[in-house]
Amino acid sequence: MIHAMRFKPLILAFPFALAACVGQPSERATNAPRPADNTAVTASLEKPETRQCLADLGATGASFSPLPDRYYGAGCKTVNSVQLSRVGGDMGQLQVTNLKSVACPLASAFASWARFGVDRAARQVLGSPLARIETMGSYSCRNVAGTGRLSAHSRAEAVDVGAFVLADGRRISVKNGWNASKEEREFLRVIHRSACKRFGTVLGPDYNAAHHDHLHLELGSGSFCR
Repeated sequence: MIHAMRFKPLILAFPFALAACVGQPSERATNAPRPADNTAVTASLEKPETRQCLADLGATGASFSPLPDRYYGAGCKTVNSVQLSRVGGDMGQLQVTNLKSVACPLASAFASWARFGVDRAARQVLGSPLARIETMGSYSCRNVAGTGRLSAHSRAEAVDVGAFVLADGRRISVKNGWNASKEEREFLRVIHRSACKRFGTVLGPDYNAAHHDHLHLELGSGSFCR
């Protein structure tokens, strides 16, 4: 596993599986990826953009493993991706759950948001540091609901975040906290606005019923924040 500032280009990747994402079961991929092999990982790491992204991600204080490029058909793929387990915070690493395959550029944006947008907001608004971010995963071979267009999840370029666990044990979920106490509402809206500055598309409970229990964070050149 890679730790901050200790990037090694020939590291073995762990076997990985499909990340669980929201959506109807019929929209999810049914073909499980094969275990990673050293040759495939090495080939992926030979790309300059991959090596640079991994170095930048390591510099944030994150712990992760690089994964081989995979193509699943129907336009679904995981290229330049990592398995992300922890990101850097102001007071130490923060655990991240269920990010088994996420595009490296998205992982870097996510790591910065976790530290500067979420961890600091937790201390300022809720009075406790952040300990863990619970996600619903990234990669899922499916279309955007109600359309024939592939979702960013089909490229591991989107993450769905469901809840945040504080160092004092409190768990703030998007589903239960969006309209809960004043502090929880403020915290979730602060981090939502912060995400809008770092991601191309950010969708939350105010967007539609499909996002009532998570924040959808997606790479992209545009700016769509709801």
